[in-house]
Amino acid sequence: MSRQAIIRVKDLVARYGEDTILDNITFDVYEGEIFVILGGSGCGKSTLLKHLIGLIRPYSGRVTIDGDDISHCDDETFQKILRKIGVLYQSGALFGSMTLAENVALPIEEYTDLHKKAIETVVNMKLKLVDLDGYENHLPSEISGGMKKRAGLARAMALNPKILFFDEPSAGLDPITAIELDNLINHLNRSLGTTMVIVTHELESIYEVAHRVIMLDKRTKGIIAEGDPKYLRDRSQNAFVKHFFNREAEKETFSPKGL
Repeated sequence: MSRQAIIRVKDLVARYGEDTILDNITFDVYEGEIFVILGGSGCGKSTLLKHLIGLIRPYSGRVTIDGDDISHCDDETFQKILRKIGVLYQSGALFGSMTLAENVALPIEEYTDLHKKAIETVVNMKLKLVDLDGYENHLPSEISGGMKKRAGLARAMALNPKILFFDEPSAGLDPITAIELDNLINHLNRSLGTTMVIVTHELESIYEVAHRVIMLDKRTKGIIAEGDPKYLRDRSQNAFVKHFFNREAEKETFSPKGL
């Protein structure tokens, strides 16, 4: 069966001033998959994420979200695109002076005309999806780091987005809490069919959740590997890629050839 691409990146060039971070990268993300962007420090993972959610416009190339070009669209189209996506930031990015329920309600109040009772119902549903029912009136300071991540995820899902973006979701979590978050990501993907794009370097999480990965490289400024992470770990002919997936120090000169 052919798969439908919901995100298309074509010949993307990302620059900060005269410094090129990503040079002519091209890839697709398919509906319903968990797609992971990985690579070493400084390879452009966060820069790519910012381009995918429209925080940065590319120097050249295109980023298309569900058929709309986020790279060169007008404000009306951009607002339409934003309603199709949700973002879980690394810190959770919750407002500390607001309860969890109030945090989750924010995008619903901003983008819909639902009355107060309906908003409360939706908020309770979203918090229950992430196992936070009963914590509606808690402040972020009153819950654990893992719970903050799940609350941030509930807010990211508030408008039933087609695509969820995650920025280092396991960062700062202990191993057990990280596993629980991985399990939640898998459960939501299977039950809701939501496309998920995750930026991370946590190998345990990558092996647990990723359907497909791309690996960015600082030296080539591009994609040096793509596919199933376990296949790349066991079968890649690129020494740098194999060392990365096996947590080994690089033992020989890097070559982008022979993937």
